[in-house]
Amino acid sequence: MHKTEKEKMLAGELYLSTDPQLIAEGKRAYRLLRNYNSTTEEEQQLRYEILKELFAQVGENPNIVPSFHCDYGTNIYAGNSLYMNHGCVILDCNTVHIGDNVLCAPYVQIYTAYHPTDPSIRLEGKELAAPVKIGNNVWIGGGAIICPGVTIGDNTTIGAGSVVLKDVPNNVVAAGNPCRIIRDLK
Repeated sequence: MHKTEKEKMLAGELYLSTDPQLIAEGKRAYRLLRNYNSTTEEEQQLRYEILKELFAQVGENPNIVPSFHCDYGTNIYAGNSLYMNHGCVILDCNTVHIGDNVLCAPYVQIYTAYHPTDPSIRLEGKELAAPVKIGNNVWIGGGAIICPGVTIGDNTTIGAGSVVLKDVPNNVVAAGNPCRIIRDLK
């Protein structure tokens, strides 16, 4: 059976982001994001309605401070009481699962997208994506970058400016570039 480029993307296989279906889905997201980012703080219900249309799933009481950016939105699954401060970015070329009570400081970046290291494949325009999972009750400090394929456990804090390249377990404080565990919270 022949896979679509979107199916390849979500399967973690090489895919072409220039596929017409993916371009159309990106344009849909950009339209919704433009509307979302132009709302005011008095328009919380409108923001929620836009997020319900943009995301695959959004829980109760989300608070994403504009400006916010993502690739598609349809691959983002957010739990209850998600808070994202100014300038957060989610490159959701694969699934991003965010638990309940997750707090993101300004300019947190969550990436599922990445490029092949082989330049000949890169020149063909092919890309890759790996899912990201963030557990419940997680705090991610300002400017942190969550890289493709990473899982962050429940009750964990990621320090500001961290670059998270590998999974981080439950109940720890982790920070740095590369991010490493600096304290156990058990």
